Amino acid sequence: MTGPVPPTGAASPVGTGPAAAIDGPLAILGPDHAGGRLADVLPSALAVLGVPGAADPLGLAPALAGVRRIAVLLVDGLGWYQLPTAAPYAPTLAGLAATVGRPLIAGFPSTTPTSLVTLGTGVAPGAHGVLGFTVRVPGTDRVLTHTDWAADPSPLRWQPVPTQLERARAAGVAVTVVSRPEFGGSGLTLAANRGGDFRGAAGVDAVAATMLAALAAGPGPTLVSGYHPDLDRHGHLGGVDSTPWRVAASEVDALLARLVDGLPPDAALLVTADHGQLNVPATHRFDLDTDPRLRASVRLVAGEARVRYLHVVPGAVDDVVAAWSEVLGAAARVRTRDEMVADGWFGPVPEEHLGRIGDVVVSCNDTYAVLATRTERPMASRLVAYHGSDSAAELTVPLLVVRG
Repeated sequence: MTGPVPPTGAASPVGTGPAAAIDGPLAILGPDHAGGRLADVLPSALAVLGVPGAADPLGLAPALAGVRRIAVLLVDGLGWYQLPTAAPYAPTLAGLAATVGRPLIAGFPSTTPTSLVTLGTGVAPGAHGVLGFTVRVPGTDRVLTHTDWAADPSPLRWQPVPTQLERARAAGVAVTVVSRPEFGGSGLTLAANRGGDFRGAAGVDAVAATMLAALAAGPGPTLVSGYHPDLDRHGHLGGVDSTPWRVAASEVDALLARLVDGLPPDAALLVTADHGQLNVPATHRFDLDTDPRLRASVRLVAGEARVRYLHVVPGAVDDVVAAWSEVLGAAARVRTRDEMVADGWFGPVPEEHLGRIGDVVVSCNDTYAVLATRTERPMASRLVAYHGSDSAAELTVPLLVVRG
């Protein structure tokens, strides 16, 4: 990692120096990982703020002693392995990553709805139940897209775990959520961030100003959670390291610089992400809607291009596993839900959440993807970069820690 030193002035870095990459970007990470996880970020922040009973699995409290205000910014799509690619266009980000950065594991599947709720609740996906970008609503043939989710099913029933924001508020912490205005009141926002006062903000200037204003609003302990989606969007549409992606990286850098420069003396900024991304070439794309072998005995398909959930007709699990394994070969691993749950990929999964996972789970290797050109939105097949599977590039995200 190269780049200038972190910004100086009102804010100073906290950390132990550059963190080594967990593995090569296309390496497959198993379900058990040493080191920190995305689910650890808010519990550790609450411990710093003195919330009774809050654990500090990331060990932030000693370095952040005296901090009474914490801003947590999630940059959608900013994977650990995208940091060197972004560095020429994001000098502030590069400097922070080189000096106060460490890798975390987002969790499986490596997708935005799952990771947002993992961050907000502090638990693994199996417990909170938001187990993919799209999942089957058990007992129906409906596929729920979590990013389009309103009130059905009820967010409080679908995601039953209290959030870390609720826990903070109950302990007297002022809690604010800053995100795009259109996300206010959505099912995903309620699942991930209930307990915080929602403030709509679009664009880096508005996000920075709104987060800093909330951070400085009162004299007591304060938690501000912010979200910025544009890097992910331009990665999907144009590809990682495309010109639009580079522009988005520079905008992320401007956002970080504003936040770092504006931190109050008793505040800290934690920056993380929900997943990384991989560009998928045209030659590495399978289409389940044009290959009869992939459609045989499959009743319903969910998930996304890099991790597919297959719900099959009764008694057909073994046949579907065999067919998909033969067609995809080394491009994917095809396993049953029982195998995935037993191996701990989702953490403990209560009975009521099991049906949201496919009878068969297909995890793509390398830079392969499985599209559904006829049954999913056309745009989903025209994307350049994807995520969702268990490569290091997708699962590994940064944690940057700066205090005022």
